[in-house]
Amino acid sequence: MQPDLELVHIRKGESFAAWMHGYPFRTVRWHYHPEYELHLVVATSGSFYIGDHIGRFEPGQLILTGPNLPQNWISEISANEVVPVRSLVIQFPQSFVDDSIAGMAEMQAVMPLLERSRRGLLFDSDTSRAIRPLFERLIQARGIMRLSLFWEILDILTKAPRPEALASLSYQLDLSDINEGGINRAIAHLREHLTDDIDEGELAEIVGHSTSSFSRAFKRHTGSTFVRYRNQLRVDLACRALVSHPEVKVAEICYEIGFSNLSNFNRHFQRFKGMSPSEFRATFNANGAFKAAG
Repeated sequence: MQPDLELVHIRKGESFAAWMHGYPFRTVRWHYHPEYELHLVVATSGSFYIGDHIGRFEPGQLILTGPNLPQNWISEISANEVVPVRSLVIQFPQSFVDDSIAGMAEMQAVMPLLERSRRGLLFDSDTSRAIRPLFERLIQARGIMRLSLFWEILDILTKAPRPEALASLSYQLDLSDINEGGINRAIAHLREHLTDDIDEGELAEIVGHSTSSFSRAFKRHTGSTFVRYRNQLRVDLACRALVSHPEVKVAEICYEIGFSNLSNFNRHFQRFKGMSPSEFRATFNANGAFKAAG
């Protein structure tokens, strides 16, 4: 089965994404993305899949994956159980790595680690314990402090005992079928322009389909109409911003993620999350996310 393309959103004015999510969650599926990802499990146990590797995970598992490496973590929880925070995540693009190397010679020391991460790297428990408090601070940090914590985390990873490579040497995701399949190419374009005023006709033109045939193919592939899928992605971005940036006003987040007016944003948010954006933020904060995860 071909993996789905995950849309990673990096906020304007930031170089990488740092966030947390619970379980169940939309990214819990067989998926890939062009960004590097550092993934720390803080709650639940279950099975995980990295490339052609299958293993078991438990709280404290720390894995670094390279670009376009398919992955998934499936927690074993009881029916109707909801875990507030299951994973802490940092995602950063190759362009950020390239720009950092060009401007800071010290970044060259990270390249062997990043190259090995293309197979997925599992770190030891001591490294995981050392990184977790930095990870938690990074998710809530702003400005230059985010960079400082990011470099500190990378420094620990480069000095850690040699991590276990997961996917086999021969494993490589064939992106040709995915890219030529049309829908994932359209989704990739949507990913790059999610906060812009993009419509279904524009995506249909990109992949050479009529709007009606593209609409049918899109629904078969995603299980959703284009408009609902786009709005769901935007609401997901809003949730991440509401939690990770508590100082930013709801209205500002609304316009930043692509909604044209606040009432429309509130209506869609209520539909997908069952509460208003302000209620979502207050509820999440009241849960004491990191405390609940530990």
